[in-house]
Amino acid sequence: MSLRIALLGLLSVSGPASGYDLTKRFETSLAHVWQAGHSQIYPELGKMAADGLITVEAEGARGRKIYTITPDGRSELHRWLTEYTPTTAPRSEIALQAFLTPLLDVEEAVALVERMKANFESRLQELLAVRGLGKEPGYGRYALDLGIRQTRMAVGWAADTIADLKKSAPSDADAGHATRAPETPETRAPSESRESRESRGTRESPAPSAPRESGGKTAAAEEE
Repeated sequence: MSLRIALLGLLSVSGPASGYDLTKRFETSLAHVWQAGHSQIYPELGKMAADGLITVEAEGARGRKIYTITPDGRSELHRWLTEYTPTTAPRSEIALQAFLTPLLDVEEAVALVERMKANFESRLQELLAVRGLGKEPGYGRYALDLGIRQTRMAVGWAADTIADLKKSAPSDADAGHATRAPETPETRAPSESRESRESRGTRESPAPSAPRESGGKTAAAEEE
């Protein structure tokens, strides 16, 4: 349904166009918000013509058809814009990788998110370049602004995630501490306090020797 609405919108804004023209317009405008190639666009145009939403205004050489929107097509486009609530069912490969990132080693996880960040930054530059041209049609400027804001947010998310992953990585000091055997009473080297050593030295010091005798007498006797 969204491809059909997109084609009705292009025909409503830009006027009658061939399948080739619509494909080129898709590539330079709606492709930023909805992907579709000529292999999808041409069959959908045939279905829309069969449903009376568009009609073949002219047919040129080699079967080139020029399509224009019908009143029924305009009514369908208006109804979709005013009554339909777009689906919000999440389906994002990027979000799926982000969900499963903890399954990787820290270095691999950081590398993954860094690739995401590089892609976001590249996408942001593309969108800013489109805005810088100043040629985006009025009906596309709000979608362009939404895309720029979302992509900037994605860049910020990637930067924060990389920082968080790096912070959670074990440091070299932690790794060394984890491999060092804990100290136990059996492996702890004996130590003595200074007071213990001094006390032991006092107990083990030899007693003072007696005065030396000369010729069988003590020195004190000789002095007398």
